[in-house]
Amino acid sequence: MRLDSPRTVLGAGLLVCLQGAAGVVFAVLLVISGLSGASEQGANVYGEAAYFAVLAGGVLACGVGLVLGKHWARGPSIVLQLLLLGVSWYVIGPSGQPLYGIPIAALCAAALVLLFLPASVEWAQGSAPEES
Repeated sequence: MRLDSPRTVLGAGLLVCLQGAAGVVFAVLLVISGLSGASEQGANVYGEAAYFAVLAGGVLACGVGLVLGKHWARGPSIVLQLLLLGVSWYVIGPSGQPLYGIPIAALCAAALVLLFLPASVEWAQGSAPEES
């Protein structure tokens, strides 16, 4: 009996991949900013870019894992979504930038819903619906 991952897991994986790709783009933009001299922070920009590249790589790995149907990727992806919800709260509230924070929160909430739908939970537990 073959256990394929449900569409809910695939959808969550695509959303997590989108988040990871956004992080990689941000890291690249930081490097470009440092190379162009637009930043006054100098070498700190490169360290920040490396930090975001490592984090984004982890997020991207979890997203790819979900897309490929790897069970190990579900737990870290849930933790990532909860952490990013906290980031979105900060962006909406104390930073006063709801135009950025609300889409981040919606994306995280959508991924969490997909990861907790019954089909995803059954898949994570290794059970599948009965075939006729």
